[in-house]
Amino acid sequence: MSDETDQSASEAEPDVDALLERAGFDPDTSVLTRRQAEVLALREQGMRQRDIAELLGTSRANVSNVEASARENIDRARETIAFADAVAAPVRVEIPAGTDLFDVPTLVFDACDDAGLKVKHTAPELMNVVSDGADDAVEGRAIHERLLVGVTESGAVRVRQSGE
Repeated sequence: MSDETDQSASEAEPDVDALLERAGFDPDTSVLTRRQAEVLALREQGMRQRDIAELLGTSRANVSNVEASARENIDRARETIAFADAVAAPVRVEIPAGTDLFDVPTLVFDACDDAGLKVKHTAPELMNVVSDGADDAVEGRAIHERLLVGVTESGAVRVRQSGE
């Protein structure tokens, strides 16, 4: 009976290699280490850190650290992509601190008209995109920090807080 229990327990354990392969993980091109990818894939399967630690032969604390590092790497990669999108956008509009959010659509639409680009958003949608993308730099209608609004060739809008 213990052989059956051991067999069913091992069948219940996820195949980490198969999970990574299905997700297309490539350690040569990823910002994640293999261990980070393993931990994230297992967490996405609903596994607890304690169970992942047992499966991978390590401590729960180590799994927690690996997961935190993986999420930090992902955040940094997203920030890098946002930066690259903003720099490469054919239309870039600087929105100074102190600008009313209601004035932003006109600034962006005018710049896009000059460049011959069409924005994929209405004015209210654009205000929401800017407000959401600016995090805490926008409060209500007030823009508290300088922003860079980029519009791609396809009309997608990218928002970044712009350092002084």
